[in-house]
Amino acid sequence: MKLVVLASVILLLSSTSLFAQNNYAIKGSALDTASGTGLQNASITVLNSKDSILVRFTRADAKGGFSLNNLREGNFILLLTYPDFADYVETFSLSSDKPLKDFGKLKMILKARLLAEVIVKGTAAQMTIKGDTTEFNAAAFNIEANSKVEDLLKQLPGIQVDKDGKITAHGQAVNKVLVDGEEFFGDDPTLVTKNIRGDMVDKVQLYDKKSDQAAFTGIDDGERTKTINIKLKEDKKQGYFGKVDAGAGNDNFYQGQGMFNYFKGKKKFSAYGTISNTAKTGLGWADNNKYGTSNIQVMDGGIMISGGGGSDLDSYDGRFNGEGIPLTRSGGLHYDNKWKDDKYSINMNYKAGSINVTGDKNTLNQNNLPTGIINTNTDQTIDNFMFRQKVDGTFLVKLDTTSDLKIMVDGTLKNSESNSNYFTSSLRGIGVSLNGSKRSLSNNGDQKIFNASALWTKKLKKKGRTLSLTLGQQFDEDDASGFLNSENSFYNTLGILDSIRLIDQYKTNLVRSSGFNSNLAYTEPLSKSFSVILNYGLNLGSSIAERESFNKSGTGKYDILDSEYSNDFELDQTSNQAGAVFNYRKDKNVINFGTRVSAVDFKQTDKYTGIVYKRDFLNWLPQASFRHNYSKQKFFMIRYNGNTTQPSLNQLQPIRVNTDPLNITLGNPDLKPSFRSSFDLYYNSYKVLSDKSIYLSGNYSNTHNAIVNNTVTDAAGKSTFQSINLADKNPVNLSFYGGYDQKIPGTEITVGLNMNTSANTYFNMINSVLNETRSNRFSTQLTLSRYKPKKIELYWSIGPEYITNESSLQKQINNNGWGANSWLEFSLYLPNKVKIQSSANYKYQEKTQAFAEDFNRLIWNTTLTKSFMKEESLKLSLTGNDLLNQNTGFNRMATSNMISQNSFTAIKRYFMLSLSYDLNHMGGGQPKN
Repeated sequence: MKLVVLASVILLLSSTSLFAQNNYAIKGSALDTASGTGLQNASITVLNSKDSILVRFTRADAKGGFSLNNLREGNFILLLTYPDFADYVETFSLSSDKPLKDFGKLKMILKARLLAEVIVKGTAAQMTIKGDTTEFNAAAFNIEANSKVEDLLKQLPGIQVDKDGKITAHGQAVNKVLVDGEEFFGDDPTLVTKNIRGDMVDKVQLYDKKSDQAAFTGIDDGERTKTINIKLKEDKKQGYFGKVDAGAGNDNFYQGQGMFNYFKGKKKFSAYGTISNTAKTGLGWADNNKYGTSNIQVMDGGIMISGGGGSDLDSYDGRFNGEGIPLTRSGGLHYDNKWKDDKYSINMNYKAGSINVTGDKNTLNQNNLPTGIINTNTDQTIDNFMFRQKVDGTFLVKLDTTSDLKIMVDGTLKNSESNSNYFTSSLRGIGVSLNGSKRSLSNNGDQKIFNASALWTKKLKKKGRTLSLTLGQQFDEDDASGFLNSENSFYNTLGILDSIRLIDQYKTNLVRSSGFNSNLAYTEPLSKSFSVILNYGLNLGSSIAERESFNKSGTGKYDILDSEYSNDFELDQTSNQAGAVFNYRKDKNVINFGTRVSAVDFKQTDKYTGIVYKRDFLNWLPQASFRHNYSKQKFFMIRYNGNTTQPSLNQLQPIRVNTDPLNITLGNPDLKPSFRSSFDLYYNSYKVLSDKSIYLSGNYSNTHNAIVNNTVTDAAGKSTFQSINLADKNPVNLSFYGGYDQKIPGTEITVGLNMNTSANTYFNMINSVLNETRSNRFSTQLTLSRYKPKKIELYWSIGPEYITNESSLQKQINNNGWGANSWLEFSLYLPNKVKIQSSANYKYQEKTQAFAEDFNRLIWNTTLTKSFMKEESLKLSLTGNDLLNQNTGFNRMATSNMISQNSFTAIKRYFMLSLSYDLNHMGGGQPKN
């Protein structure tokens, strides 16, 4: 009996304790915002905030009321769902001090009004995935008054914007930025990101933009451009805005820019102008990389015939990579419009600009040979100039309800001047002089580029059956002339001067190329889920390359033709291409597979000798991809592409180039195409409730019959380069990028971890010996960010890297070493509209067997800004650039058997006082100033 009483007491105490531990509850009611009525049977779910695991579940009563008892102490998420209404989510906590949570009246909104966004109390959902597009909700991020799109992009998970404005998304470069799906100033994304106001943005969309024909048919043709589309708020499409900025500093540094934009519904007009010698204004990253490029090339496996490239008088292409001091001037106009219910649309751009770069550069090279090494020291003076004008336009007309016509034209005029002086000395590995060179090279070039294309699309009667035709015409002419003067000294094995060779020549280069391309595509649905696209394309290309070198005669004129370094070639080619690509789309899966085949007939005529080179190529271009969409926030994709790469005209053309007499280039008319297989992998996941992002991407490729360099270096240190096909060995490239972002619950802090890995194996021939180079890079970065409106903005990344570079010819002398990188951006808001902005970039590379010194650099920039007027439209700023004066231009690189270190003139410490004014009259209201 005593045992029974004791057991009863224990059971009673345990029950009481258990009840006490779970005596926590919630209550509230779910209501329709519009009518105020209760939502009967609304789903009420309580989740664990740490891992989103289900804790309790119930449904609302007839009046929308709900309650849940017997909950435990802790942190939770409340999720309310009801058909046709947007989900409602709120985090909450239960504790001994607060055992009951009364949510009161929770008003839910119809999805039709909210566009299916998830409502998180106090903040909006950051990201959703819609098909191939990742969409960011601008309202979920901190957008300060007068901030720009660039400031918004820096906050988006997985997207980075560097100091030059270059955008990277999930480890891949973003090459195009659109506004409401339209081009805005053509090929320079920074004219969008640095000038469109952040508070005008509704959504930011990230996707791989396909060709117009692929976008129409819905079947991938292999052409992709990583793209960001800026969708504007409807009420921000009416009015005008702009900015004027001018600054002056010590050491004659200055910058100025102005931009004006007028939007009226579907009509947009913009104008801008810039001038600067700080490399921070008027020189967007796209201009750095594309300012001087030509669009002409014959695709589908044809020979690339881009104008001017690879000749002995390459004109300055307008690129600036931080070497020297740039003076830039630029200006442009943009207009786009749609009318008659979007039946007609037009997009036009005009841009003009110039760049003048001056400076000095020193290069240290280690050339690994089978028998030893050669160390070369080169000093160079730089004075380059280019002026460019470009106009482009796109016209789209909807011919009827089933067909469209799109016409695109662009034209470019360029003039460039280049003057360079080189002083080079080379030593044998034991420190004995090998050769030396004093060389000056100057040229003046003019280039004309014209491109035109048209796309006609037609939807036929049967659903999914389409017909489309693309036609294109290209023209490029590059005309250059200049002088080469060099004095080359050669030493014997004891380091005693043996001979001197002088060159004094006048050179002319004329390269003219034209091309026509076409592609007819037909899409046929084979079932509800299965379709095929058949295509045929005819491409025609022709080119002339007339390059002449003249020696000086006794009269002092350059009138003696040097036939050894002169040529006159004609190139004609025809490419016939056909293919079939199948597409399967069902539920959450998309499968794409097929191939294209092209037959290229190539004919090159040497007009000097009358020799004709004829070649026929058959190119195979298979493709396959698989994509699975798990949900609106998660997807996986794997993709394969096979591409045949033809040798370029300059690799084939048998001409000797003596611009650098110690490094001679020869053509090889017997080159064959190479074949590259490439595999891509993507995974992206975003969890709304926990605000967590995971993104992975990887690539593996190998090349069969690769085109590589065959270098012969003689006893005097003079090298001859010729392209050859590699047998029995395949170059391999492997890369992987992974990222993780997570907002710390209850804080404004987001932490992230990024990993970037690359492993490359490539080959070349050195004095008839095969050289294998293995280059690997392993890096990781920890990131921390915090954005609190009008208080603080912080972004910090730090991480180590390890780089290896080994050549099979000289394994004992490698370029392996540790490094570290860190980037800090910090803004602090002070009283009286004062703001301090500071950025710091630290880079470290340890010494290696190839280079005897460590490299350390910390570049620290700070700006103090005082804002005036109600909307802080007027700002006075004092900027200190490179406060520690450590921006010594420096980089190291390794390719095949060559390891190089460059030091060059760079923009260092200066101070600048600037005044800026933001004009904003958008949304039809009164001016906000």
